[in-house]
Amino acid sequence: MRVPTPDEPMFTVGQVSAMLQVQQAFLRRLESHNLIQPERSDGNQRRYSRADVDQLVHICGLVDDGLTLAGIGRVLELEAEVRSLKAQLKAAKSHAQPRN
Repeated sequence: MRVPTPDEPMFTVGQVSAMLQVQQAFLRRLESHNLIQPERSDGNQRRYSRADVDQLVHICGLVDDGLTLAGIGRVLELEAEVRSLKAQLKAAKSHAQPRN
């Protein structure tokens, strides 16, 4: 049996809505604000991956903390920037290591 990868689209909007106990319209609104971009099936239906669901859990937490969708977008941008900078720093440090 093959185990799906974290990025493989497999959940419908209804399934994700039930898992997270949010309205389907809320998920569509997050997409319209470019906070999440689920894949589309051949029939143009949204399909969410496990990674998407994890991101949605994070977003729902930020909503619960009182952030606006615009604010959440900025937080997600800054988190991505921090991840990128950390990766660059790690790469720079590994190149700067003295070689024996």
